[in-house]
Amino acid sequence: MPDETELVAAIEALGEKLAEAKASITRRFIGQERVVDLTLSALLCGGHGLLIGLPGLGKTRLVSTLSTVMGLNGARIQFTPDLMPADILGSEVLETAPDGSRAFRFIEGPIFCQLLMADEINRASPRTQSALLQAMQEKSVTIAGEAHPLSPPFHVLATQNPIEQEGTYPLPEAQLDRFLVRIDVPYPDRRTEHDILLATTGVAEDEAHAVFTAAELIAAQKIVRRMPVGEGVVEMILDLVRACRPAEPEAPPIVREAVAWGPGPRAAQALMLTVRAQALLEGRLAPSAEDVLKMAGPVLIHRMALSFAARARGEDLPRIIDTVARETVRVEAAA
Repeated sequence: MPDETELVAAIEALGEKLAEAKASITRRFIGQERVVDLTLSALLCGGHGLLIGLPGLGKTRLVSTLSTVMGLNGARIQFTPDLMPADILGSEVLETAPDGSRAFRFIEGPIFCQLLMADEINRASPRTQSALLQAMQEKSVTIAGEAHPLSPPFHVLATQNPIEQEGTYPLPEAQLDRFLVRIDVPYPDRRTEHDILLATTGVAEDEAHAVFTAAELIAAQKIVRRMPVGEGVVEMILDLVRACRPAEPEAPPIVREAVAWGPGPRAAQALMLTVRAQALLEGRLAPSAEDVLKMAGPVLIHRMALSFAARARGEDLPRIIDTVARETVRVEAAA
């Protein structure tokens, strides 16, 4: 009982702190509450996020604001076709000491930070994109055969422009799977855009302030993993992920006919974590079926692909995921 009481108190205190963090973020990144929640969920779960949106929608502003509010040491890399892995990871240089002796010294690249913005990640070559793969999964990089750990916490928030594809290199499925969530950044609604105009075209702008420290974020990530998840929600997550695999017996006809390949176990792990973070952001002590519905799209959409025939028919992957998720929740509720 003392452990449960302590956990409840920790969750409630963290919820209050997150509410303050969201208020600070929205001083500079106005509106788009769904985008803010998904990005915070990625950080609370210790994962990475892929931001998809047109230029000028505030993706860079959001990441820089998060760096301030969460108390993280941030860095930004503008990906270009001529970017090399050493430009990200760092390299060894040969130095000559005053006594004439020579030795190699490792100079850290921009990846040695706590919050890395990989801007337009699909503009870099596959060789450079893959330089992030080990860092994102193992939180370390290997240079000249020597491993260099990255200081925790370490998060990557990458951006992509969904319309300009000339001279780009689509991310391979293996790297897409390393992103905990895909975050679509839409146009703001009229009221939000009105507020943006007033807030950003005056003499001064509101500034965000630090709410967390890096150590507090690590502690928050541990609390998220301690949050209880009901057996019904666990079964719902398993049913949903397995129903999105076209080769599984429980896959519905819409998945068998339209989906080329489905999500793996990492998707189920991501759902288990993100539904907890979603509940926490809404001030609740445990996730519900509604959280599974909210997180199904961001977790699954980049871990699935439509078949060629489905694309030719104009099928919509988000709609398929939403349909399967709602059917899964309905069946679980009836059971």
